Amino acid sequence: MASQFSLLPAVATVLAATVLLCGTNGQLSSSFYSTTCPNVSTVVRTVIQRSLVADSRITASLIRLHFHDCFVNGCDGSILLDGNESEKGAAPNANSARGFDIVDNIKLEVEDVCKGVVSCADILALAAEASVSLSGGPSWNVLLGRRDGRTSNKEGAETNLPSPFATLNEIVQKFARVGLNINDVVALSGAHTFGRVQCRFINDRLYNFNNTGNPDPSLDPAYLVILRNTCPQNGSASNVANFDPATPNLFDNNYFSGLLKNQGLLPSDQVLLSMPGVVNHFAQNQTAFFESFAVAMINMGNINPLTGSSGEIRSNCRNPN
Repeated sequence: MASQFSLLPAVATVLAATVLLCGTNGQLSSSFYSTTCPNVSTVVRTVIQRSLVADSRITASLIRLHFHDCFVNGCDGSILLDGNESEKGAAPNANSARGFDIVDNIKLEVEDVCKGVVSCADILALAAEASVSLSGGPSWNVLLGRRDGRTSNKEGAETNLPSPFATLNEIVQKFARVGLNINDVVALSGAHTFGRVQCRFINDRLYNFNNTGNPDPSLDPAYLVILRNTCPQNGSASNVANFDPATPNLFDNNYFSGLLKNQGLLPSDQVLLSMPGVVNHFAQNQTAFFESFAVAMINMGNINPLTGSSGEIRSNCRNPN
């Protein structure tokens, strides 16, 4: 594992280099809408701020949409499409992916000021950045210029998205297939520093780990009590538990501190302790985590974007034109 830790160089230098490289990659640029829709970032941020008043979970939900979009067919807004074979209906998204109504609201307001200009894929990228910064996390220059795909890929969502029950090797392999490295794995996992997960995804860990009839022995006992209170054995599977029991609505580095206490909520969280050097680094240095997270988000946003004459600019994010 030592070679994996070497992927943590001086992060600020990496961030600057990544921005320079990505600014010319695939025609994506932070200034793409500077003349055609200069206020798009403000519009996106304002809609999310309004939404937060009624729904503290929405920021975590919006960044999850961007993640789940980019891992299937690239960052093309395909997760937003309706239909029988849509990604929305795939197992990783069905009855758990949320925030589609907020994206609709953003699109309506963007169309009011810049009709037919901004893609739904770019709205997801902007919403992810705004969600993180509004929650106390880092900000970064979002690279823009993506166009929207015309089809959704349910099968791709079933196979390409990392499972909450995956081993570390399985997670790393799925990230590698889309060009992301170990640093990206750990940093992007840090998005679980805010948000919730439904009890159905963790009940086995709490009550019947590996069909033993007992809880996962790796869980911190005090944390197990908290989770069982939130997810009682015969309670609703759709109840939600906080990823971070300390600051569930803030974007900070408490996620990594929790991992060191065996308080990873999902199995895919706790397996990151196989790389204790990276986890320790982020737990002790929030600035390093924030900088690495910004790099990883830029890298993820560059997964196979449609640019130029490819794809389209959807007028309604739920349907192709």
